[in-house]
Amino acid sequence: MTTNTETIKTLINGQWAESASEATIEIKAPHNDELIGRVPSLSQNELNDSISKTVAAQEDWATKSIQERGSILLKWADILESRKEELGATIMKEVAKKKSSAEGEVTRTADFIRYTVEEAYRLHGDALRGDSFKGGSKKKIGLAEKAPLGTILAIGPFNYPMNLSASKIAPALVMGNSVIFKPATQGAISGIKMVEALIEAGLPAELVTLATGRGSVIGDFLVQHPSVDMINFTGGTATGEHISKLSSMIPVVLELGGKDPAIVLEDADLDKAAKEIVAGAYSYSGQRCTAIKRVLVKDEVADELVQKIEAKVKDLKVGMPEDNADITPLIDDKSADYVQGLIDEAKEQGATVVAGDKRDGRLLNATLLDNVTTEMRIAWEEPFGPVLPIIRVSSEEEAVRIANDSEYGLQASVFSNDTDRAMRIAEKLEVGTVQLNAKTERGPDHFPFLGVKSSGLGVQGITEALRSVVRDKVTVINM
Repeated sequence: MTTNTETIKTLINGQWAESASEATIEIKAPHNDELIGRVPSLSQNELNDSISKTVAAQEDWATKSIQERGSILLKWADILESRKEELGATIMKEVAKKKSSAEGEVTRTADFIRYTVEEAYRLHGDALRGDSFKGGSKKKIGLAEKAPLGTILAIGPFNYPMNLSASKIAPALVMGNSVIFKPATQGAISGIKMVEALIEAGLPAELVTLATGRGSVIGDFLVQHPSVDMINFTGGTATGEHISKLSSMIPVVLELGGKDPAIVLEDADLDKAAKEIVAGAYSYSGQRCTAIKRVLVKDEVADELVQKIEAKVKDLKVGMPEDNADITPLIDDKSADYVQGLIDEAKEQGATVVAGDKRDGRLLNATLLDNVTTEMRIAWEEPFGPVLPIIRVSSEEEAVRIANDSEYGLQASVFSNDTDRAMRIAEKLEVGTVQLNAKTERGPDHFPFLGVKSSGLGVQGITEALRSVVRDKVTVINM
């Protein structure tokens, strides 16, 4: 790990370097404000030069066999896994994620890379006979191949600074593209260390431009750069919508926010529902797009469910990431203030605090609110923090209506022992994924992952990610 005074070099122009201006951004641990390190704050001119080299390097990279490219990525996965404890400690410090989860993110990243390579080996083109279409000639043969798009802009989030960045970078590289990687500012050190391992694995350094710096300075510049051939972004909905408007005539994949509901019917296994809801709502202090962010429960079982959830919430460990606490400080003051504001406003409007509502700086205890109504902001806005509102409903139709009235449509859970009934509700929900009798969550990583409405654009998941970074190129042989 770096010393507190060291500037951690970034990858530009195929070299590990600082900014020519010596401008830096201090990265402090969210849970104790310890200075972890400084990262270069690059200028647009510096990035422009580096991007030119990254674009030029892509041409030779695309001529390599997929086995050559894949072997480098497999070595990358091995290096990451061998450094699980070191990299996990970096993630833990940088984003206040509990120790076991931070190390688990490294392992999951390595597994993702390996599966990506294996799936890439099976992504083939087609040979088409001309006479299979009426009036066509058997003297025509079409070769439909998968060609790389060129240079991919990968923009990562703070909450999974390694996993959700590698899930953009690995598919792009194995299919023959080059990459401009913009890590989240709070998460940049984790991203840099991940790329260090990639270059150590043998990737030509010019193939990646590591764009560290403030989004306000370089964000729009990168999104609108004429050399960018595709954008893959994970982050807030407002930023995603802004990117969508700025991008022009290039593919965009956006993984944005959510307001994932858990619908609990009167015939549900309430013990299982409570267990899954608490795990889904409060993991990493609720700082996940797929976190359960509201419970829509039938009136007749609401009291019992709330009691069961309350008991489990009170068992959650609140504290520091080094202590493997379940609830750790939020990423910054602004986030903590926003969550507390939603809680305070809901209380003023009649919501009941069942558990939590205690705060120490950025550390908010796991909070459970009952008797929340659809007139309250917390019923609709994404808190990205450890608070869960309970909304009581009189029918499954009401639950579906409230779920679908949201601007978001990422995931939903339905808890019922009647599979046919649960499936019927699932068909009505306007989301990308419905979980039956389980918490909302991303993965397994080879499953398609998507959101509708303001929750995203495009489809992720390993196979889908590979297909998103290539295009069909057809060569017709006339015999």
